Amino acid sequence: MAKKISAKARAAARKQRDKWKTKRWYTIRAPRHPWDFKRIGETIGESDEHIIGRVYEMTQQEFGGDFSKMHVILRFRVTECVGQDALTTFIGHHHQTDHIRRQIRRYRGKVDDVVDVVTTDGYLVRMKPLIITQQRVQTSVKQDMRTKTREIIIAFAAKNTYASLQDAILDGSLEEEIRKGVKPIYPVRSVAIRKSQLLQDGVVTTSGPTLDEIHAQEARDDAEFKAKKAAALAAAMADEGDEESGEEAESDEVVEDAPKEAAPVAAPEEAVEEATVVEEKAEADAPAYDKMTVAELKELLKAAGKPVSGKKADLITRLSE
Repeated sequence: MAKKISAKARAAARKQRDKWKTKRWYTIRAPRHPWDFKRIGETIGESDEHIIGRVYEMTQQEFGGDFSKMHVILRFRVTECVGQDALTTFIGHHHQTDHIRRQIRRYRGKVDDVVDVVTTDGYLVRMKPLIITQQRVQTSVKQDMRTKTREIIIAFAAKNTYASLQDAILDGSLEEEIRKGVKPIYPVRSVAIRKSQLLQDGVVTTSGPTLDEIHAQEARDDAEFKAKKAAALAAAMADEGDEESGEEAESDEVVEDAPKEAAPVAAPEEAVEEATVVEEKAEADAPAYDKMTVAELKELLKAAGKPVSGKKADLITRLSE
């Protein structure tokens, strides 16, 4: 038997507030260094506590506009909320699985490894390089390539900050160094850092513009964009007005020349009197189309169900039919 709901429970259910009304939008921003609080997305939440800790993913194509990097997924974790801005930390990246599978074939060799490195500013990062050779190779050759790759990655991280390491991973410069280092051992087809992961934070740098400076710059950019848009719209409307005035002037010139072109042919002497009577009746019954404007002629054509395109002379001819 179903349990009965008490009156208090029903009253509480009616008084329950709508959670969506209390939520607000936050702007997700990339780290201060090296991306200067770049705006990368939006998220919604009730309070700062609900936003902190969220992980936001996006492709490198969306982030930087490079179409060749559409298979690279970047990951950012929200660490702080300042007003409506959710500040993040870059916590790593990874290549899509289907892209990696397309690189590996039966007649090729695969060399992969897991390397933990520490940057000069104290960040502990785990990196997973992947090397694809032109042909299958022996295990000893793979081990030599793996050792050389590990030495290059550890040496590079020991001389650079975490921000520089991010740039080297995403722009391919670190992969190019690995390629040059292992190429004398065996010809390679491709080299990639297929995954990176931030294991421990280090010293947070304070270099770069502040958030207030970024807001001011964005406000200036928005104002400049709106001004350019308004100027372009005004210019387009002015050009359209000039075209319409030119068409009206041309139609007036055509109307002035129309009576000269439509001169009546002289009737035979026997039918002069009958033609005169018919013309007088037609002139008395027909309205003066020549004295009307183009807009008035178009209204008459619309009422008669006839086309309204063309010059004034064409409109008069159409009404006279």
